[in-house]
Amino acid sequence: MASNASAMADINVTPLVDVLLVLLIIFMVTMPIQSIPVDVDLPQKTDQPDQPPPNPPDPIKLRIDGSGQVFWNDSPAALDELESKMTEEVQRDPNNQPELQIDTNESAQYGVLAKVLAAAKNAQMVKIGFVQN
Repeated sequence: MASNASAMADINVTPLVDVLLVLLIIFMVTMPIQSIPVDVDLPQKTDQPDQPPPNPPDPIKLRIDGSGQVFWNDSPAALDELESKMTEEVQRDPNNQPELQIDTNESAQYGVLAKVLAAAKNAQMVKIGFVQN
């Protein structure tokens, strides 16, 4: 009798499959409810050929060091002045804006970067890039 009472080494996966199928059905039912439409502004077809783009202006190099100091093209700048400088750059040619290249030190505070990005948004800058060292 002892020889027939050995431990069962197989795993019963039926309950696992049942639970996974129920979860799959729940996700399939709830995902269409959570979908949010995104407006996409696609370019329209025109009969006129596109004009060649003008030469882009030199990029603006904005650096944030570890102490929170901001440098506009390697010269120190106050956070309060940034929005007016960015607005001035945008108003020169709104259709051909310079790219704002933001370089941050890894020990820089996120709050300073958030203020810089808010200033860029308020100045309606559209070309913003992050430089990685």
